[in-house]
Amino acid sequence: MLISIVVPCFNEEEIIGRFHDQVTKEISRLDAEFELLYVDDGSKDRTFELLQEIAGRDPRARYVSFSRNFGKEAAMLAGLRHAAGDAVVIMDADLQHPPELIGRMMELHAQGHDQVIAQRTRKGDRVTRTLTARLYYRLINRLVDVELVDGVGDFRMLSRRTVDAVLELTEYNRFSKGLFSWVGFRTATFGYENAVREQGRSAWTFGKLLNYGLDGVISFNNKPLRAAVYLGMLLLGIATAYSAWIVGVAMVNGVDTPGYVTLLVVVTALAGVQMVMLGVVGEYVGRIYYEVKRRPHFLVEATNVTGRERTVPSQPGRQTSGDREFARR
Repeated sequence: MLISIVVPCFNEEEIIGRFHDQVTKEISRLDAEFELLYVDDGSKDRTFELLQEIAGRDPRARYVSFSRNFGKEAAMLAGLRHAAGDAVVIMDADLQHPPELIGRMMELHAQGHDQVIAQRTRKGDRVTRTLTARLYYRLINRLVDVELVDGVGDFRMLSRRTVDAVLELTEYNRFSKGLFSWVGFRTATFGYENAVREQGRSAWTFGKLLNYGLDGVISFNNKPLRAAVYLGMLLLGIATAYSAWIVGVAMVNGVDTPGYVTLLVVVTALAGVQMVMLGVVGEYVGRIYYEVKRRPHFLVEATNVTGRERTVPSQPGRQTSGDREFARR
């Protein structure tokens, strides 16, 4: 049985050597054949050079390097497309995903589970971040068409049929956490304590987390558009009732001094609601815009993986050979 370990990398020169040493030490104890597939997401430091050195001394190491930074979603997709394993493990290079959990994943996979997910606890997180995360997941699960679980991320093992199912989902705007949930199959989840990042700082700023959260809301439902309809109907009902009240007061008491403040507040509020609704519609239109352009998810500049990339299903007007490679091997 071959197990592929997919590792997205971005500016990991401080930690990538230690990560490789710890992972290889752990997998040497396990009864399986492994390959480590590193995806360099356009790093600006020496990450790519270090990956070449690692591949030169360890025949199990493979690398795929992008022409620029395309994002973690693209890096995971590239890893899944180039992975040859009967099962695939996705993990980060910063050692916050403990390598010793791979053995536990293998045990649950052997019991027939297609997805084995490591769910981290919130122990050690700031109280504000924990509360925000819980509120977000409670809200998003009322909106989206799939179930998203707090603490469940990309650290998981996927069977080959699960990987193939995910690769059939060819949308440009990818939210992998939702895609993994959408494909389903038999799933097992176990908890682990979050490890402290050993080197550097997380690239996930508040703005990036906010955008990622919005991606999760919009990628798997059209309820915000439906909410715009309901809100419009509600505002129309309120405006009708208010107009009737104004007419009634005028008929009974006569015309009074015009309510300048009331008018200003109403106009401002309605204008704000209109802008929000236009923003919601714009988000969906923008996603359609990116989808219809049919651009590749990534461009590969260099790789030592040959004859591996799995093709996407043939569709009218769409590339059938996966995303493009402009590789120097």
